[in-house]
Amino acid sequence: MTQTDAIWQEIAAADRPTLTELFAAEPDRLSRFVVEEAGLHVDFSKTHLTAGTVEAFDRLLGIQGFEAAREALFSGAVVNPSEGRAAEHTAERGQGAPESVARARGFHGRMRALIDAIEAEALGPIRHVLHIGIGGSALGPDLLVDALGRDAGRYDVAIVSNVDGAALEAVFRRFDPSATLIAIASKTFTTSETLMNARSALAWMAENGVEDPYGQVVALTAAPDKAIEFGVDETRVLPFSETVGGRYSLWSSIGFPAALALGWDAFEELLEGAAAMDRHFRYAPLAANAPVLAAMVDYYYAIARGAETRAIFAYDERLKLLPFYLQQLEMESNGKQVTIEGTPVAVSAPITWGGIGTDAQHAVFQLLHQGTHLIPVEFIAVIEPGHVLDDGHHRALLTNCFAQGAALMAGRASDDPQRNYPGDRPSTTILLNELDPRSLGALIAFYEHRVFTGARMIGINPYDQFGVELGKQIARSIEQDGTGEFDPSTRALIARAFG
Repeated sequence: MTQTDAIWQEIAAADRPTLTELFAAEPDRLSRFVVEEAGLHVDFSKTHLTAGTVEAFDRLLGIQGFEAAREALFSGAVVNPSEGRAAEHTAERGQGAPESVARARGFHGRMRALIDAIEAEALGPIRHVLHIGIGGSALGPDLLVDALGRDAGRYDVAIVSNVDGAALEAVFRRFDPSATLIAIASKTFTTSETLMNARSALAWMAENGVEDPYGQVVALTAAPDKAIEFGVDETRVLPFSETVGGRYSLWSSIGFPAALALGWDAFEELLEGAAAMDRHFRYAPLAANAPVLAAMVDYYYAIARGAETRAIFAYDERLKLLPFYLQQLEMESNGKQVTIEGTPVAVSAPITWGGIGTDAQHAVFQLLHQGTHLIPVEFIAVIEPGHVLDDGHHRALLTNCFAQGAALMAGRASDDPQRNYPGDRPSTTILLNELDPRSLGALIAFYEHRVFTGARMIGINPYDQFGVELGKQIARSIEQDGTGEFDPSTRALIARAFG
């Protein structure tokens, strides 16, 4: 048995007092399991973490070389060994190797200059921005624009990722092609869905009287030569470093539509909020480190208690896209079956799912309160409302959020089994003072570092994603070879759909 196996067994075998018992036995529980940082109030007290489990995880992280790995992340060393790369998303917000930080600042300066030119109408009277990307090239910008840009009014931004033509057509019906800027976002500039959508958008512009469609195109990529080959003018190619992963790239030129729609000052505030969380993650003691404690919660329930999923509910309409963003960040990063050394892992990342409060209360909370599955829940709420309607709206929203966490923990006994609530169901609450660029930047960076910490706990590489390649390869094979050497079911589906 390895040292790590022994610690996992120790964690799993530890006493399991209920949440109510923990609060009764620990008068200082709130002070030990609440972290205030960068505008975030993160409350882990309604989880089953104890001083003993935190200490055991501390030893586990020591064995797994966590502190050295964390320093390697910030120093620009290779932390993605399967691809021989660094992971330098923190350098985009000023926290990394000096040369990488300088390069990122140079790329940001280039992006700002182009934004200044667009605002001065050097590319024409732009009113609409059609951002085309997929995965990390779309989810991050979409989250930023939807969360922070509802009242901005600077540009009408649409982000299209799906290769389904209906997604593009919906935008074509709304936008004036002569006043539309197309932003093509692809790290490699080879992503088939993105390039197909880009060609269709260019054709739409040409068919509707735009004499030079490429004159209204910007490329966001780590492969500028390929963007130029595609036809984008070199002056409108916004590069970013090849060491910035796609699902960590919203801080780079991939964030261009947000920087344009929200304004450069807002984009800088986003970066600074993330940088504040970077500093906290890098220097805070592990027992008071928000991303580290969050990873302890995740893998305590996933491994010690067999919880296969975790649910995230944002009690703020502006954060409705956050669960989708986190699905990619967490499951593409830590959904792995082997360690860095190639040995099997017992459990990979829990399945991330969720929704928006209060809608979800009338859809899925029945299972959370009385179902047979153990599902750790995460609530995210904002103290300042995002609207000017009667205060009763926001008070009702927050009241529901806090009530759900309390009910999951306390439950309610009843002689009628249909009305019995077992309770002792864990939740974490993240409370933001307000939803602004700085706090959103800190929140996203918190999740990034949580993923990194969880990966070190189970010894995997969070920065490759080979699991997404097989389906792409088979899709190309179907496109090129028809039915090919596929199973009978797949051959029949191809024949029925394509004739």
